[in-house]
Amino acid sequence: MTPTQAEAWRVIQAALSDQYPDIRFKAIEVVASTGQVRLMPRVSQLLQDEYAPVRFAASLAVGDLQYSFAKGAVGRLLKDEDLNVVIAASYAMGKLGSTEYFEVLRKAIDNEDQTVRANAALLLGKSGDRGAVKLLYGTLQRKDSDDKVVFQAAESIARLGDEQIYTKLWTMLISAYADIRLAGIGAMAALGTPQAERALITMLDDDVLEIRLAAAEHLGMLKNPIGEREVFEVFEKNLTANLGLDREAQDRVKARTAMAIGEIGTPALTKFLPQFLKDDSKFVRMAAAKAVFRCGMK
Repeated sequence: MTPTQAEAWRVIQAALSDQYPDIRFKAIEVVASTGQVRLMPRVSQLLQDEYAPVRFAASLAVGDLQYSFAKGAVGRLLKDEDLNVVIAASYAMGKLGSTEYFEVLRKAIDNEDQTVRANAALLLGKSGDRGAVKLLYGTLQRKDSDDKVVFQAAESIARLGDEQIYTKLWTMLISAYADIRLAGIGAMAALGTPQAERALITMLDDDVLEIRLAAAEHLGMLKNPIGEREVFEVFEKNLTANLGLDREAQDRVKARTAMAIGEIGTPALTKFLPQFLKDDSKFVRMAAAKAVFRCGMK
């Protein structure tokens, strides 16, 4: 393990035990998305966290990494008081081989609670069950589905490989609202077709720096390093300081820059990660740790 990898490890270990639940939540996501199985014993303990979003994230991690040692613990969450946790536990049980629990997700997609509905859409997309595509289209087209449900359903349809969703994703990319364009970028990357990749390349010219960096990051996920130039500009032009951003916006840009570096992974960019691992912001440090882990996966 290199010194940089060791520092990334320490950052995530500390974050998993942080006093703030949003930090613990994000740390679990890093563990799951980078396959850090050695940290799963600690994540498994967080299945009993007092905060429902943390239990939700821990359940997803068990499912994503198919961590069978936690099957008993995650099974107990099938009776959790929070329905979002119940469906996450059902997803985990399904990924661990008890596929009958995916039916819980199918039923939850019709729930009146929009957060439950959006999470059910997310988990159906991650389940790999292409039979859920029709159900997700139905959810996307329902008049009582709010934006977060519609966008999540669209991404899940893309993740399941249905290319007919492309037109919907394109409308997200050309939205006047940056947060919708961000959602569209993630969904296009999930689709991952040559047409989707070309659409992502157009987003490297967006007026908003965060959007350009997100496009560079997701193109990197598709093994296309074309966004390297946009990432370099953050350092060459000192954009976090020169754009007049407030502290929160600066942290978002730094985190997005780190994640883009992790996906593109060229040595010319990875040399910047150690400075992000020492950043004042815990979220920036976690993004940098994720990037270090992602580079190690290539």
